[in-house]
Amino acid sequence: MADDITTHEIDARNVRVAETPGGGYRVTVCAGTACVFAGSLAVHDAFVQEVQTAGLGDRVEVSIIGCHGLCSMSPVVVLSDDTLYGHLRPEDVGKVVEGHLKGGAPVERFLYKDAQTGERIRDWHDIGFYNQQTRIALRDVGVIDPESIEEYLARGGYEAARMALTEKTPDWIVENVTDSGIRGRGGAGFPTGVKWKFASQSKSDEKFIICNADEGDPGAFMDCSILEGDPHAVIEGMIIGSYAIGAHEGYVYVRAEYPLAVKRLTKAVADAEERGYIGKDVFGTGWEFSLHLKLGAGAFVCGEETALIASIEGKRGMPRTRPPFPAVSGLWGKPTNINNVETFANIPWIIGHGAEAYAALGVEHCRGTKAFSLAGKVVNSGLVEVPMGTSLRRLIFDVGGGIKNGRQFKAVQLGGPSGGCIPASLLDTPVDYESLAATGAIVGSGGMVVVDDETCMVDLARFFLDFTQKESCGKCVPCRLGTKRMLETLDRIIAGDGQQGDIELLEELSHYIIDGTLCALGGTAPNPVLTTIKYFREEYEAHVNEKRCPAGRCKALITYYIDAEACTGCMLCAKKCPTNVISGEKKQPHVIDVSNCIKCDTCRQVCKFDAVKVRSGIEQAVAVAAREA
Repeated sequence: MADDITTHEIDARNVRVAETPGGGYRVTVCAGTACVFAGSLAVHDAFVQEVQTAGLGDRVEVSIIGCHGLCSMSPVVVLSDDTLYGHLRPEDVGKVVEGHLKGGAPVERFLYKDAQTGERIRDWHDIGFYNQQTRIALRDVGVIDPESIEEYLARGGYEAARMALTEKTPDWIVENVTDSGIRGRGGAGFPTGVKWKFASQSKSDEKFIICNADEGDPGAFMDCSILEGDPHAVIEGMIIGSYAIGAHEGYVYVRAEYPLAVKRLTKAVADAEERGYIGKDVFGTGWEFSLHLKLGAGAFVCGEETALIASIEGKRGMPRTRPPFPAVSGLWGKPTNINNVETFANIPWIIGHGAEAYAALGVEHCRGTKAFSLAGKVVNSGLVEVPMGTSLRRLIFDVGGGIKNGRQFKAVQLGGPSGGCIPASLLDTPVDYESLAATGAIVGSGGMVVVDDETCMVDLARFFLDFTQKESCGKCVPCRLGTKRMLETLDRIIAGDGQQGDIELLEELSHYIIDGTLCALGGTAPNPVLTTIKYFREEYEAHVNEKRCPAGRCKALITYYIDAEACTGCMLCAKKCPTNVISGEKKQPHVIDVSNCIKCDTCRQVCKFDAVKVRSGIEQAVAVAAREA
């Protein structure tokens, strides 16, 4: 429909970092949160210094990019010849400059190493993590300098908005967004075009458009990475949306805990205003649109749209009953449209390439692509984007590279703390709204936490429920008190004090909460408990009936001991023990004083001979303690 608007391909394999003029190199250093935390800014500065020292200043350009995706290799550096280096430290940079930029030979030790074959892979497009992806929302994330509007413009940025405002009508935009089949990427999956149509048809002297950037799920960082790596895509999507629904004022509600995203988004808004893309005469059309940033204080419940609206208005962030829906009565009682970061980032591509191109991806009722954050016990953790309908198996094993340290896959927690745990038997489930809902999980905002066979599912459910219980706003009694009673029951089970009927009590309380709450926080909070009971009930029964943790993780139900036949008496465990409860002579088997052991797991982690073992079960623990006493 408008093929000339954006010239780059959507397939990740075809995305290239532009070379510098004259055939030199461009060195791009990932400056997403994970890489910054790992020291990437110091690596960037080292490259600048080493390039100058080597006399390559006229041939090598050094710049930052947003999250390149492969967070497990942080900090990541990508060269314009498609070489990817990982785990670089400032002191390693000189070797890369001398060997690669000057000598033309890649430095093997810093290349990606395939976990299965042990092969070192130079070209990042040949790494399974990347070549299984199709990027639309993330099309420029990890490709451009997020602090440069010029680089965004060079990739076709703001051309979709220009075309929409100068050549098309609001109805045309709404129709194309509807025909694309895109559904809200914030979790609920409501059709975006329908939402925009409701807002556009609402009659009012004033309307608002809001970007929900209050991503708060543990293990989720999609929206954060988009804002850090490609803030102009979100702004452009909001400009198009404002024109479509008739809103002259917009807000980005972003977490204050995302300082890097706030910094880059603030600069992007200022740069867009300076260019005339935001303001009183957008693209010379007479359209007025102003955009404000509102920093949230970190309340998870403010991800719910009515609670978010209350927060912008200066009230306590608490959800309200609906109807009326925000499209009719939202911010300050005016018609308001709310979409999340990823949804808005897709809009320019849809308008530029056409609804049919987007609808050609994905599956029926779930068109397009979805970004996910892969975290936990997976080899390739990071930021990914795949077509809707991609199987969990492909995401975890082809993109994610499988399970760390050769362990067995046990489950994936999908959809954040309000999501559900999906077992190995359902690995071929396609990732779309309806298929996941049938398992008891949800797509949510896209967080995926992979766990292996060493994970206790009762403890995992308790972890997520603890989060949602603390984040409950307290307005609904079922949510406020029900989640507390559920948490107390789980605490009792994990402590070895589980009683007959506790599992059934958890199920009963779950349904009371789901049926009696106002918003999705309470309505989905029991999901981790319900799905772990559904798929791993035997673990609950072992905790309650046998006072045993099959995974050997619940401290009250386990005892550490040393296998005398495997122990070499190296004394490393004794040296590392924080409470000095391990004794024994050098080169002789050691013993743990279980009565004073705090079960910190340090001894097992440092043992090089797999001599430190975990015995599960209170009765066994008592017997061992008595014998060793």
